[in-house]
Amino acid sequence: MKIFNFAETHSILNQYVAELRDVNIQTDRMRFRNNIERIGSLMAYEISKELTYSVKQVQTPLGIAQACTPDDDLVIATVFRAGLPMHIGFLNIFDRAGNAFVSAYRYYTDSEHRQVDVHIEYIATPELNNKTLLLVDPMLATGESMELAYKAFCTKGRPTRLLIACIIASQQGVEHLQELFPQDDVILWCAAIDPALNEHAYIVPGLGDAGDLAYGDKI
Repeated sequence: MKIFNFAETHSILNQYVAELRDVNIQTDRMRFRNNIERIGSLMAYEISKELTYSVKQVQTPLGIAQACTPDDDLVIATVFRAGLPMHIGFLNIFDRAGNAFVSAYRYYTDSEHRQVDVHIEYIATPELNNKTLLLVDPMLATGESMELAYKAFCTKGRPTRLLIACIIASQQGVEHLQELFPQDDVILWCAAIDPALNEHAYIVPGLGDAGDLAYGDKI
């Protein structure tokens, strides 16, 4: 698996990530969601460079123009609920893409909230056979929810290519995906890779719970 870490480059994306992390800005839910959406759009643009292109003929009012445009049949796949603003950011760029959704939530299997499991409940997706699947989720902690989401989508068809995007990943989550997807045609884009997970499997320094920050607390 190839890995692109945007934190190692200089771009405006780094400012949006800094605002997502900032406890003094996080209280503004609209701004938090908007920053996730903007990061999604910037990532989608960069990912577009990895697609397959060919030259097409375009009829203009005055003649024929040539345009080199993507050939990939794209499906943007997102994990509820924190992934929704990122999904919109991708859809702003890949406006002709299909859309797939899965609900995956973490829960603790022990009273100390140290043993984490992931449960899949709902999936809605178009046909995935022969598609390029863009799997997007803001946070990549252990990597288990991403793995389960991918496996859930694959019950509805086998994509020809997998491209993954997250905003903040843990090193552990990245290594988990590297083991899961050793092939070179799978690419992971991260806005930042943080060094550790805490005892509750949250990314450190991370930003907290992206879903709660975007949409409010849950019970």
